[in-house]
Amino acid sequence: MNNLAIRSITGLLFGTVVIGSILCGPYTLIATFSTFMLLGLLEFYRLFKDQSSLKISKEIGVFIGAFIFIILVGISMRILPILCISFIFPLFFTLVLAELWKKQENPLLNIALLVFGIIYVVLPFYLAIDLSLGNTSYMPKVIGMFLLIWTNDTFAYLTGRLIGKTKLFERISPNKTWEGTIGGALFTILFAYIIGQYINERETFFWMISAAIIIPGAIFGDLLESLFKRSLNLKDSGNILPGHGGILDRFDAALFTIPFFYCWNIVYYYWIK
Repeated sequence: MNNLAIRSITGLLFGTVVIGSILCGPYTLIATFSTFMLLGLLEFYRLFKDQSSLKISKEIGVFIGAFIFIILVGISMRILPILCISFIFPLFFTLVLAELWKKQENPLLNIALLVFGIIYVVLPFYLAIDLSLGNTSYMPKVIGMFLLIWTNDTFAYLTGRLIGKTKLFERISPNKTWEGTIGGALFTILFAYIIGQYINERETFFWMISAAIIIPGAIFGDLLESLFKRSLNLKDSGNILPGHGGILDRFDAALFTIPFFYCWNIVYYYWIK
């Protein structure tokens, strides 16, 4: 129960920071999510620091990742012209150049991890910002998305602790159960209905489909990060958040889910609505 209390307090403070930054305006949102992005990218590259066969230039990865992030956010804020997006592609190839002067055992793996880190961490945080900047509804879509992700995560954890017996994917995450997964899914669907009916201008269809997208996205995102940590013999990606671990531990479900939710939002407003 002590661990549950710590997780609850940390989760509440974390949620307040995330939602508060979205409601306070674009500059607060960008500053907060940029901080999360940088910390998350550093955490990702640090996962491999004890792997003797991998020598990742995390400074280069963070610099280029931040540069790409600035360009994308600048375009979304209409500070930079859309032409600047053409600079992103050469930046990816500069990651390759660093390996030419290093005599490493696995240069292809080093390059792949540098590029994947940017795609895995930088892109979702940018998409969350872009989604929020383009929102005009009573409750920002990105807030509803995070609330559904957290609902799934919280009730999957609580249901699993109470009645969980059947392992979901024991090889990767031995603590997750089918009972917890189903419990999280049911509460997420219920909360999506409540958002659609009573909070967000009766957009029930949008939020029910969103729940159907977010539930598997959150599950796979959680399992994916568990796979990273288990393959590297790590318990957490960091220790910045008591009871949760690191930034990647707290955003694992969101990082996988955000791109799918972003695409669904585009499809809904341009093709369906």
